[in-house]
Amino acid sequence: MKKIILSAAVLLLNTALFAQTKWTADKVHSTVKFSVSHLVISEVEGQFKNFEGMIASKSADFNNSAITFNIDVKSIDTENSDRDKHLLGPDFFDADKYPQMAFKSTSFKKLSGNKYLLTGNLTLHGVTKPVKFNVTYGGTAKDGYGNTKAGFKASTVINRFDYNLKWNALTEAGGATVGKDVTIELKLEFAQQKS
Repeated sequence: MKKIILSAAVLLLNTALFAQTKWTADKVHSTVKFSVSHLVISEVEGQFKNFEGMIASKSADFNNSAITFNIDVKSIDTENSDRDKHLLGPDFFDADKYPQMAFKSTSFKKLSGNKYLLTGNLTLHGVTKPVKFNVTYGGTAKDGYGNTKAGFKASTVINRFDYNLKWNALTEAGGATVGKDVTIELKLEFAQQKS
């Protein structure tokens, strides 16, 4: 009986310790990238360099955590300034009118092992739609300064037309210059906030 009570006490203590644990995205060790088909035959890649992310974890394994993420659309970088200007203009992001892309989770569920499913609402170009990310949890570790870090990889595919990013031109063969499906890939490191 004492073992059962002790186990219950440890479980309650662990739950209490993690109930208010907050983590913030470490931008130096994180990337937010995307890719989209070009002329049907290849892909163009890009990234957003300025973003903020927060996790409020309820357990040591992050199951059922609440996650928010915001991206500065004007920080887009496809390694081509002319293309970046076009993407920021009215044909695509219309960044002066819609400067932020935002995600807020509705569920973060452990599937098995280190595989998770993240669901939530993505707001882009003034439109909010539900989206699902496949997530791989890389674990936690302390860095050389004694900070606790947690690593994640997440990916999804969205239809840009769903967010009214509908600009396109047809190729000579009748295909789309820019594909409608956009792959989003995040490699994120979060730092545990000290209380």
